[in-house]
Formats: sequence, structure tokens, C-alpha cells
Amino acid sequence: MITVQRGFIVGVPLEDLATYLADFGHAQDWDPGTVRCVRTDEGPVRPGATWNNTSRFRGRTTDLVYVLESRDAHQLVFAGANKTVAARDVMKFEPRSATATRLTYTASLRFKGLARVAEPFLRSEFEALADKVAERLPIAAEARHG
Repeated sequence: MITVQRGFIVGVPLEDLATYLADFGHAQDWDPGTVRCVRTDEGPVRPGATWNNTSRFRGRTTDLVYVLESRDAHQLVFAGANKTVAARDVMKFEPRSATATRLTYTASLRFKGLARVAEPFLRSEFEALADKVAERLPIAAEARHG
């Protein structure tokens, strides 16, 4: 399994940031690997909500179905899967002030079948992708909140 984690400050109040990130469709704004992310169900964004996510990695596109597994005041958990990978994204929120939140973002990927062989060789690329998310997410969230 590959796990990457980044912690950073976002200039958005905790509740507003959690609401923004709970809609995984916004991933196309802050995740440089996401090409498209479309909600597949209706109603309020709550546990059980689903999205079709198309990502590009190493020149290839892949589709995953993501589900919001849990949501509370200080944490969101998403699970994504397809036939070759299972992904888990955990976002933890801590208030820093009335207008800023510390976000700790942990992404884990478990490859299935023959794809597991490539795992050790992909770690550095996922670390680089995590660095880009840490750069882009605050900008996207702050622009949306502004």
C-alpha cells in the first residue's frame, strides 16, 4: 500500500472548508490528477453519496467510483475503487482561527492483482502528486470561499 500525507493551513473557516471538500466533485479544482469528477446520486452530500472520478496518472486515464464513507465536524472519509486499485482519502480538520483551518490530508492506495508489483516504483510519483495537492487545494478552496 502507498500512503501519502500532507498537512497545511487553508484560509477558510473549518465548517466552510469541510462543506466544500465533502462534495468530491470539487476534486477537479484542487487535485491535479483528477480530470473529471461527477456526482452520480442526488440530494444532500452525506455518507453514501457517490461520484465517478476520472484521473490521469502516468499518461493513462482511469475511472474510480468514490463514496463518502463518513462525515463529521472534523473529518471526511472517502473510498474509491475500480478493478485495479482501492483508494482511501481521509481529511482531518482543526480550527486555527475564525478564518483558517489546518487540514491533514491522507491518501492511501492499495493496488490489486498484478498492479501490486508496481507499487514500490510509484511511491515517488504519488509523493509528488501529494505536494501538488497541498499547493492547489488551499488556492481552490480560498477562491471558492472568497
